[in-house]
Amino acid sequence: MTVPKFLAATTAAVLLTAAVGSTASAQAGAAEVVVAHGNLRDLQLGTAGPFDHARARVTMIQVGGHSRVVLQVRGIDRSVSGRAFGAHLHAGPCVTGDGAAAGPHYNSDTVAGKVPPRVDATTEVWLDFAVSGAGAGSATTTVPFTPMPGKRAVVIHEMPTDHHGAAGPRQACLPVSW
Repeated sequence: MTVPKFLAATTAAVLLTAAVGSTASAQAGAAEVVVAHGNLRDLQLGTAGPFDHARARVTMIQVGGHSRVVLQVRGIDRSVSGRAFGAHLHAGPCVTGDGAAAGPHYNSDTVAGKVPPRVDATTEVWLDFAVSGAGAGSATTTVPFTPMPGKRAVVIHEMPTDHHGAAGPRQACLPVSW
């Protein structure tokens, strides 16, 4: 039985994640899979928020110059059931209590040196989600680029993303490195 390259990469990423901690990367052929998971880090210290006890998982599959990114969040306070939140890949690291450390949204035009950069769902990773009655949310997007490796953050914002990419104050983040 032949295992598809995608499946082999996904399986390897899951095994690596279990073996080495919260972030793992695996390659199979031309596909790369990045998995990060763990407790969300609070960016609003001293203020109770809906993500204070939440966990998240990000899976990024990079193939042929495109990336498919999946965000799953669990343990969200049920008082925000039905609300939508913006979430994006940011260029900098996830640092507890310091939302500014995550820097701006990761933008493929900015990385390529294009001036002015376009800001939309094709140049950035936008992962808006709605919270279910069970306190969970998820989002999936596919973008026509592969983010450069580094210490990055998926940041959850207070509001859904508007057409300019803005989503309000930063609430929580998950570190993603590869």
